[in-house]
Amino acid sequence: MSKRTSAKYKLDRRMGENIWGRPKSPINRREYGPGQHGQRRKGKLSDFGQQLKAKQKLKGYYGDVTEKQFRKVYAEAVRMKGDTSQNLIGLLERRLDMVVYRAKFAPTIFAARQIVNHGHVRVNGRRCNIASARVAPGDVISLSDKAREMALVLEARESAERDVPDYLTVDGFEATYVRVPALDEVPYPVKMEPNLVVEFYSR
Repeated sequence: MSKRTSAKYKLDRRMGENIWGRPKSPINRREYGPGQHGQRRKGKLSDFGQQLKAKQKLKGYYGDVTEKQFRKVYAEAVRMKGDTSQNLIGLLERRLDMVVYRAKFAPTIFAARQIVNHGHVRVNGRRCNIASARVAPGDVISLSDKAREMALVLEARESAERDVPDYLTVDGFEATYVRVPALDEVPYPVKMEPNLVVEFYSR
């Protein structure tokens, strides 16, 4: 399990974007960075700075995945056939906590990870409490009876904040992972640049 070491919305302010698209984000009120130097005028980012920012944004979006885990996913994406940046997104979207979040079983990626870690999620009928576990096309993800009654889950289901993407089908408290999505199918609230992440790691 990757532990969030800092306030999640501080990342929004550092990036200058509402990366999860949430109405609670402080970037909606304060568009400058956190800390005493946050209001200083920013200089132009170097190529390395842009690549690093793209990596931090993508890593943060998926629930602040650890650097070790993220690098491992990148290495796997490189070994696969096809476009590395597309492969990277495909692998990240196959994480169990991400599928729970996309299916609107949780209001945030962090809540989705907690639901998985606490053993409330079944994959093809078998309990799985590993957030980074990979889901394959055709797998059915469902919630335990206890989770179905949680206020957190019910609130997420009824939220109009986001929609379930086309590569998932949801029926009640069951979701089927239809296929691995292409980059342009993933409903990011802000622009993600996995090509810059690939450039960052391939330096």
